[in-house]
Amino acid sequence: MAEHNGFLAIDIGGTKLATAIVARDGAVVARSQAPTPKTDVWATLASLISQQLSSAPLAVSSVGVGCGGPMELGGEHVSPLNIQDWRNFPLRRQVSELTQLPVFIANDTQAIVLGESWCGAAQGRSDVLGMVVSTGVGGGILSRGNLVVGRLGNAGHIGHINVQPDGRLCACGARGCLEAYASGPSIASITGAPAEAASPETILATGRYVGRAIASAAAMLDFDLVVIGGSVALGFGEPFFAAVQQEVEQSARLDFVRGVRVMPVGLGADSPLVGAAAVARMATIV
Repeated sequence: MAEHNGFLAIDIGGTKLATAIVARDGAVVARSQAPTPKTDVWATLASLISQQLSSAPLAVSSVGVGCGGPMELGGEHVSPLNIQDWRNFPLRRQVSELTQLPVFIANDTQAIVLGESWCGAAQGRSDVLGMVVSTGVGGGILSRGNLVVGRLGNAGHIGHINVQPDGRLCACGARGCLEAYASGPSIASITGAPAEAASPETILATGRYVGRAIASAAAMLDFDLVVIGGSVALGFGEPFFAAVQQEVEQSARLDFVRGVRVMPVGLGADSPLVGAAAVARMATIV
């Protein structure tokens, strides 16, 4: 092993589980992933973690985890809406016992906004909304350079902003949530086809819903940059981002929210893993 320490990064999503070794400069130097199973998720994740550590090209000093919520502050117990197998799952204890390393856990999109501010599209910016549009829809907030975590660690759940009163039923139990229109499973349910086969009209409609939610969040939180990742957003590409930007400009009319810029994550598909490493980095900066 090399003498320079790195981080073990873990990204837990409804579609896939991923691990990586991330260097101190944010470079991903090794990675692995597996589809998220319907049951016994921990067994699959534990195998990935063990394999990643056993072949790590860098010495690992700590573990950073990005996981969908809701969760308890610090990830002591997690209940991701898109992983039915985990309800009040003791994630931090399980990872700590397996790795015998310090473990730091955040909501996956909180992790992404940390990673993007470290070495991605939000470098040098202090007021940022990070978003994921994928199996679920989530958000993370930087305000004056500080991560906003909220009372229990769940701040940023933009996927549960209402974008259509009395609209579609969401997995959370409410109606009209952004996630009920913009997540991959919701798009498939609405159109009868997977998100990767979405028509131009579906892409534009999804972008408008996302833009509507961003405009509401911007009025409350006063950020000037939005970075969006996730398989749906990045797969839809430029037409989606143009639709989001157009809807933000049409809906965000107060002077202080005009000029909010929307762009893809700068780290691309690595954004969740670099973000997970950033969670550990933030916790261990002296």
